[in-house]
Amino acid sequence: MTLETLLIILIVGAIAGWLAGQIVKGYGFGLVGNIVVGIVGAALAGLLFPQLGFSIASGILGAIIHATIGAVILLFVIRLIKRA
Repeated sequence: MTLETLLIILIVGAIAGWLAGQIVKGYGFGLVGNIVVGIVGAALAGLLFPQLGFSIASGILGAIIHATIGAVILLFVIRLIKRA
């Protein structure tokens, strides 16, 4: 993994985490936590979406959209677990 790849992953994760925090109002983890949620959400979407045959776009924009969807799903799951 090169430095450029790591930087792109962090930027996509940060954007996706921030967007997910905006979509799921009132439930965020701060900047660093949202970056982590975005990265984990991107990994979740990367594993789940190909199995479902789901793809919206390609490139950086597609990565941000997929990571955001994955992060929103992850935030909902975390919210359900914390309520239980």
